[in-house]
Amino acid sequence: MPQPDVTRLLIQLQGGRREAFESLVSLMYDDLRLLARRHLRFQGNMITLHTSGLVHEAYLKLADRTRLSWENRGHFLAVYTKVMRNILIDMARSKLAIKRGGDRVQVTLDEHHNKVEAQADELLAIDQALDKLAEFDDRLARIVECRFFAGLSEVETALALGISDRTVRRDWIKARTILHGLLEDTRLEPDPGRDN
Repeated sequence: MPQPDVTRLLIQLQGGRREAFESLVSLMYDDLRLLARRHLRFQGNMITLHTSGLVHEAYLKLADRTRLSWENRGHFLAVYTKVMRNILIDMARSKLAIKRGGDRVQVTLDEHHNKVEAQADELLAIDQALDKLAEFDDRLARIVECRFFAGLSEVETALALGISDRTVRRDWIKARTILHGLLEDTRLEPDPGRDN
């Protein structure tokens, strides 16, 4: 059940009160750090950003978009998690761009570097698979973002997306099956930017 303060702040935020966004982030800071922690646990040593840093980066991206139609706590968390995911994807792309040419010559022979590269490749593969899933069925992709990345329950996901929790349960199974297939296809495709 959403806290009354969260609901009040979301209403104020829809009315254009910028300070309501700051209060909302402050009130939900622990939840946002948990979201960031979930995102970062898949990164290993690839991303040097820490939990609070990811929350703050997402805050900066969302602070100017306070007039979004914030429906409820779950929707707020779903939007925040999408922004966090995009930040991490951009960082992974940047790391791979530098590694694959960039503007300087880099020679590295350590295992850590290879592990970081593999993590970046995996993150980008997940992002590409999720984008393909969104092309096929946007609701399935949003369910994955809510359940997997944001860690929302079936009920919270249903509230965030305005659907029934039964639909979330059914679509979550379907989405995982499709994503698994898309990830397998991605792993089988040769990378045009890499020497095989």
